[in-house]
Order: sequence, then C-alpha cells, then structure tokens
Amino acid sequence: MNSIILLTTFGILNLFVGFRKSNKLILPLVFLFLLIVLLANFYDWNNTQTYFEQMLTIDNFAVAFTAVVVLTTILVVPFGKRYADEQNESLAEFFSILLFALVGAIMMVSYENLIMLFVGIEILSISMYVLAGSDKKNLKSNEAGLKYFLMGSFATGILLFGIVLIYGATGTFTITEISSVATTGSTDALTSPLLAMGLLFTLIGISFKVSAAPFHFWTPDVYEGTPTLFTAFMSTVVKTAGFAGFYKLMSVSFAGAYNIWFPTLVAMTVITLVIGNIGAATQNSFKRMMAYSSISHAGYLMIALLSFNDRSENAIFFYSLAYSITTIAAFGILKIVSDQREDVSYNAFNGLGRTNPLLAAVMTISMCSLAGIPLTGGFFGKLFIFSAALEQNILWLIIVAIIMSMVGIYYYFRVVIAMYMREPSGERVKVDTFTTFTLIFIAILTMVLGIFPGIFSDVL
Repeated sequence: MNSIILLTTFGILNLFVGFRKSNKLILPLVFLFLLIVLLANFYDWNNTQTYFEQMLTIDNFAVAFTAVVVLTTILVVPFGKRYADEQNESLAEFFSILLFALVGAIMMVSYENLIMLFVGIEILSISMYVLAGSDKKNLKSNEAGLKYFLMGSFATGILLFGIVLIYGATGTFTITEISSVATTGSTDALTSPLLAMGLLFTLIGISFKVSAAPFHFWTPDVYEGTPTLFTAFMSTVVKTAGFAGFYKLMSVSFAGAYNIWFPTLVAMTVITLVIGNIGAATQNSFKRMMAYSSISHAGYLMIALLSFNDRSENAIFFYSLAYSITTIAAFGILKIVSDQREDVSYNAFNGLGRTNPLLAAVMTISMCSLAGIPLTGGFFGKLFIFSAALEQNILWLIIVAIIMSMVGIYYYFRVVIAMYMREPSGERVKVDTFTTFTLIFIAILTMVLGIFPGIFSDVL
C-alpha cells in the first residue's frame, strides 16, 4: 500500500515540476522517487494487510512482484535521457503517466477483488495507450497508439463481461469467496455454463494484455511504433503484472476447476510458443523480433501457470525478474544504437563489438539470457519452469518448449553474429556515464541470477 500511495503522490508532484520545463531535473527526480518506492515497498514484507474492505491484499506475493515492476521501471529511466534530448517539450507528463501506470501494475499484483483487478488493468492500459502514441510527429507511433487503444478497449470489454458472468455464477467478486463457492459444492457454480463462459472471457481479456496467442496480433505493430523507451516498459512491466495477476486468479479462485481450464490453456500455450518463436525467426527488424520474442516468453510463463504446484509462483517470479532486466538492456541498447545509426534492424548492431565493446558485451549477455544459455538468469528461469511442469507430468509440453527454445537461439544469436562478425556500419557508439552504470548493473545482476540462483529462487 505504501507503494501505491507514494507513486500517486510522486506522479502528481512530478507534474508540478514540469512547469519548469527542465527535462534535466525530471529524470533524476523520477529515479529518486522510484528508489524511495522500492525501499518503502519492503516495509510490507511479512506484514500481510488488507485494505478497502478486502479489495487489496498486500502480502509477500504482492511485495515481491511490486519489487520486480518498480526495479524494472528504475532501470528504464536512465535511457530516458536520450528521449529527453529529442523532445522540445517537458517530459514531466510522460513520466508521471509512467508512475501512474506503475500504480495500475501494483494493483494487478495485489488485488483481492475482481473489481480491483479490472481497475488496475484499466489504469495500466490507458497509460500505455497514451505512451504508445506519444511521439506525435511519428506516423508509426500514432498508428501504434490508435491500434493499441482500439484493440485494448475491445479486450477490456470482453474481460469485464467475463468478470460479470463470474459474479453472476458465484455471487461475489472476492477471489477467495469465489474459490469457496466453487470448492464447497454449496452451489453448482463449478459446473455452471455461466462460470465457464465467465472464465473463458476473463482468460481472453488477460491473454490479450500479456500477448498470449491467439490474442497477440496487436503486439508487433504496437511494439514497432511505440517509442523504444516505452516499448521497454510495455514489454516488461505489463507482462510481469499481467502474469502475476493471472496466476493469482487461477490459483486462488479456480484451483478446483483445474481440469476445466487446463485443456484451453495448454492449447494456447503451444500456439503461443510456436507463433512467438517462428515469428521472431522470420523478422529483420530487431524491434519486431523482440515483439515476437515477448510472445514466446508469454508461452514459457504460461507453462508455469499450467504446472500449478508449490514451485509455480517462485518460477514465475524468477523468470519475470530475469526476463525483465535483460529485455530492458536489449531495448536500451537498441535505443542508443538506433539513435546514432538511424536503423532498428539487425544491421544497426553491425560491428558493435569493435565500436563499443561494453555495449556488445552487455547485449551478448542479454541475448544469452533470453535464449536460456547457462550461467545467465534466463537459463535458470526456464529450468525452474520446466521443473515445475515436470512435477505435473506434462513432459510433452516441456519437449515442445525446448524445441522452441532452440529456435530462439537462432534469432537471438543473429544479433551476436552482427556485433562480432560484421563490419561496423557507423562511427563509435557513445554512451553517457549514467546509462553505462545501468547496463553494467543489469549485466552483473543477470550473471548473479545465473550463478547464484538460490538467492531469488525461493522468495515466495
């Protein structure tokens, strides 16, 4: 709760700072605000509290995932310096919207009532609609904002319809009470067509938000058109909050209906893995490749949902952390390189190993982690998910995921090959000190997750 109060307060204060028209002042302030929020968040560790008549529950699960989304946002901010230099207007409103979006994300990981889940999704979604179209002079950004808004609004309507149907079948919006109604047999809610339809529509709505197939179609165009700074936020914070909320709903409310929703979710998982990886392998644009990569990682996280055992929530937490920090590094380096070489394809990275060895090294670590190569966080993220799935006896799905991971190695290592085996396509790429330290921190944290995974593998 401390995080929600502080972020709302800081977001409003940041708007007043914007009257000074000083972008140099805004970025350090936002960075400081977020550090305060991250520290205040841990005050709630092992101190479970409910708020607003059990609308929100701040427990260790909420604190852990709040830490992931806040840390991710902190790592995004240093790359905002380049975005600030490009803009002739104050960035206060953009970063205030980013803080408000974070409030929505935190509500999604700490809700106890489906109404609060919906409100959190709406706060996050509306903020992202604005940020996606924030580059007013770029037609692709305008298209991304409009497309995201139209499709997102449609998905929101489906989600709301699903929540209403669940209420109609169970008589409550509270997720623990929904579980009680479904498992005690006090009504025929568990086998009710009304509940089945409500659950289906809710799955569709949330699947859209996390880019799970077949509701992924908006992702490549929106990622490509959205300013890279906000694409980094969109591909990490939105996905982490979405899957945390998704897992909480299924594990608390619908554990008793596992056999009902398992076939639907397993089919979606396979489709997501195949479309995400095959789609990424066919792209020439790095941004579009990362969009399809985001879809594929949604598939791996869905395996953790299907596993549905004691290891699942820790697997989702670890994977979300490893995925988020490396994705931020990848988009951050793309922002640096594309600004100087005016290219977002793989060619933008040609010869980067010679023109800036540090950037190339961090990008290599990031690509290895996303591909699941040993000694990186991504490797243990996938290992923990596969271990959880193995306990559930879904070996065939693990085999599909491993095959798709091999496809992933191909398109991630295309970047590495471009950096070290091709001639430079421009002059030395320059990076400011603050951004350099951020990238070094991400690289070190990724390696720590890969060498000492036990530090974060049993948090929940």
